[in-house]
Amino acid sequence: MKRIAVFPGSFDPFTIGHEGIVRRALGIFDEIIIAVGANALKKSYYSLATRKEMISLVFRDEPRIRVAHYEGLTVDYCKAQGIRYLLRGLRTAADFEFERAIAQSNKVLAPDIESVFLLTIPEHSHINSTIVRDIIRSGGDASVFVPASIDLTRFRGEE
Repeated sequence: MKRIAVFPGSFDPFTIGHEGIVRRALGIFDEIIIAVGANALKKSYYSLATRKEMISLVFRDEPRIRVAHYEGLTVDYCKAQGIRYLLRGLRTAADFEFERAIAQSNKVLAPDIESVFLLTIPEHSHINSTIVRDIIRSGGDASVFVPASIDLTRFRGEE
């Protein structure tokens, strides 16, 4: 049986921290679905289509990576896809507390789905999408924080 994990997030934008987690997780899982969540309560800077395109560019040469999107609960998406693993990255102790609460709630909702956490490498622990988005909004050069295959000058925020 193939070990398939879902790596969910808003990825607004996708960062080198995200990329690092996914690439390292390929040593654990046979396939990873990067699932971009469509959250109606959250105003995204980049459109869903743009975020999916950015991620697809990063992994265009990796057949074990798929990019998808979903609405609603992540565990419901996993159940509908027959997936038993949720992949999450942790940067800080605060991330751990937040993700632990979500994982425990998910375990109640979907006992067969396991949450798997990977720590970011120390060099990426300060990077988060909110900060990167603020740099982009303010006209700064955020290219050092996103994968090299994403040319930010090609993409405009739809805010």
